[in-house]
Amino acid sequence: MNLLRRKSVTQLQADALTDQRLKRALGATNLTALGIGAIIGTGIFVLTGTVAAQNAGPAVILSFVLAGVASIFAALCYSEFASLVPMAGSAYTYGYATLGELFAWIIGWYRLVRLRCLISARHRYSHPA
Repeated sequence: MNLLRRKSVTQLQADALTDQRLKRALGATNLTALGIGAIIGTGIFVLTGTVAAQNAGPAVILSFVLAGVASIFAALCYSEFASLVPMAGSAYTYGYATLGELFAWIIGWYRLVRLRCLISARHRYSHPA
């Protein structure tokens, strides 16, 4: 069993063409709206107000600028992923094509754990005990 085996981009594209289990239902506008809603809901209304009120003070503006720059770099990274592996997928697919199956598995689980932590943080700060 080779945990570092990789699939080429042509193999990934061939698998995507033959796999008919999932159909695309959301377009670019829908996905953009979902992303903006998640950013606004979790980032601005929940966590930022709490941290600003308790810790940051006047440095809140600088923290927004820093977060914006970090978001721009993250968007550039994902656009590079999309141009290198031109098919539906995310960091998991890119990791599978470039680093191997083990790293793709780690990336996939990291994304699930990160999402769970974000949901927990949102619930914690939205519903204080």
